[in-house]
Amino acid sequence: MGTLCERLAAVRERIARAAERARRDPAEIALLAVTKLFPAAVVRDAYQLGLREFGENYVQEFEGKAPQLADLPGARFHLIGHLQSNKSNQAAELFQVIQTVDSPKLARRLNGAGRALDVMLEVKLSAEEAKSGADPAALAQLIEAVRGCRNLRLLGLMTMPPWTEDPEAARPCFRRLRELAERHGLRQLSMGMSHDLEAAIEEGATCVRVGTALFGQRQT
Repeated sequence: MGTLCERLAAVRERIARAAERARRDPAEIALLAVTKLFPAAVVRDAYQLGLREFGENYVQEFEGKAPQLADLPGARFHLIGHLQSNKSNQAAELFQVIQTVDSPKLARRLNGAGRALDVMLEVKLSAEEAKSGADPAALAQLIEAVRGCRNLRLLGLMTMPPWTEDPEAARPCFRRLRELAERHGLRQLSMGMSHDLEAAIEEGATCVRVGTALFGQRQT
């Protein structure tokens, strides 16, 4: 797959081309490097190449890596995996951004941790039972609950469409998330991954979550 430097350049080129097709400024689109199941050394390598936003799926896994990354100024870590409310205090200590808030209860638990956090609301737009997220019909109530939490700053919405090798298959989910964000006056959209980031950007993504295209297959 070439070096990390080469892969990063290729991903940034993909982002730039998709933004150009959508007549958008590529600077509006954050690249979130998904480093779950990779060691801290990989995060440090990516940091040296200029990446500052990193996504992790598991509280417990990142708890083991965080001490090795505490000396990286400007690095921000996003939780992009499902968060159980009983791990909210841990998550609030470890992460600067929680992208998977999906209930008023979880919002209140995070707020109660007493740390300022940026949050996004995960919306379930898939019929898959394994997918997490708030029902779109409950979104207004969730937004109200988060805005009532003084320690939480609401950024926008995120979603995880059903997995498919066809990058176009996720486009309806991306479009629906954008419409929901517009309806509720939210600006940021976390959607799109290595295989479908172009469709996500064309539908309005402000954050694409890229792991495999940068780092290769994850270690298990």
